[in-house]
Amino acid sequence: MIDSSVPIPTGLELAPGVRVDPGVVELSFSSSSGPGGQNVNKRATRCQLRIALRDLPIHSEAIERLKHAAPHLVTSSGDLLIDSDQERSQGRNRDACFERLRELLIVSMKRPKIRRATKPSRGSKERRIEGKKRRGEIKKNRRGGFD
Repeated sequence: MIDSSVPIPTGLELAPGVRVDPGVVELSFSSSSGPGGQNVNKRATRCQLRIALRDLPIHSEAIERLKHAAPHLVTSSGDLLIDSDQERSQGRNRDACFERLRELLIVSMKRPKIRRATKPSRGSKERRIEGKKRRGEIKKNRRGGFD
């Protein structure tokens, strides 16, 4: 039995929890310089994915992290541009573009850990100093006594 009170998610899922209208993702295909033999001259297998950063339903901090993680993929007009020509088929190159976008979104949505400054414990300081003294004694004992 289907529960009609639960809304069915619509749209294109780019990453876990990130869905967009399929119209905001622009795909274009062109001839590739990648693998394909003679097929590369006849087919448009290279895929280029373009999406405006403002159309991504993620937090502004995540967008800034995305810009910082991949500045070479963000255009001056604020679009994210991903292309792939590694595969021999158009469909696999399209999937590769979406997979790269998914990885970027997952990385950018993850909040970085806050670094908290710590001090070494008293015991660790004492062990370090004791080790240095021991090493100095070894070196001191190597020296020959001069008459």
